Amino acid sequence: MSKVSRIKATKNLKKDIKSAVDEIGGFSKFIKKGDAVLIKPNFNTADPPPASTDVDFLRHVVELVYDAGAKAVIVGDSSTMMLNTRKVMEEKKVFDLDKNMKYPPRIIVFEERKWNVKKIKNGKYLKTISVPESLEKVDKLILLPCCKTHMYAGYTGALKISVGFMKPVERVRLHMGHLQEKVAELNTVIHPDLIIMDARKCFITKGPAKGEVREPGLIFASTSRVDIDIEGIKTIQKYEGNSLAGIKPEELTQIKLAKKIGIK
Repeated sequence: MSKVSRIKATKNLKKDIKSAVDEIGGFSKFIKKGDAVLIKPNFNTADPPPASTDVDFLRHVVELVYDAGAKAVIVGDSSTMMLNTRKVMEEKKVFDLDKNMKYPPRIIVFEERKWNVKKIKNGKYLKTISVPESLEKVDKLILLPCCKTHMYAGYTGALKISVGFMKPVERVRLHMGHLQEKVAELNTVIHPDLIIMDARKCFITKGPAKGEVREPGLIFASTSRVDIDIEGIKTIQKYEGNSLAGIKPEELTQIKLAKKIGIK
């Protein structure tokens, strides 16, 4: 089983993120000199963390990736189909990273760029998915999920964040039944090299944009979407009144199917 590091957050966020990744080999294990790296945050909406990625968290990850020798760092996302991603990013001040960093990332909005159609091998619930062309032009992929419950999928973390790679118009059918199964299947065409989860705050009810907040004060890192999501669920389940009570993390539909079809 893949190792999931677990770091208690302090006031030194960059050091904490580095420590989390150091426990599973360090950034240099995943990033090689000259790599082009795509970082996928969670900007589904502009709501404050844990609904969306903390921009300071993102900034530190970008810095650490450059420190590891990356030639180019790209930050890309696509918000919920009901919102304009560029406006969400503007509200989150993502584009202001250019002003605050010595080596800023390139910011891209997926729906403003080209898409490529991918077949889902042996897909029962999804047959094809359109993903950003940018995904195929980088050397490495890093996911930055938040830790939170989801009113329709039960939980949203490392597996669910990949919905942001899906062409917005296709997400209509995604939500028309068997959502968790489709989340698992779409992950067969997404291949992250590293996942860093911000669990300093989490939703224990509702989600993904609003919910009851608790503060575990944790940062997780792993190469496994399944393993890190199991840790995220266990963290949420420690709080009384959580909406995942009584559910074995491994039995949550998206995780159970992901494991069955070989998602790491």
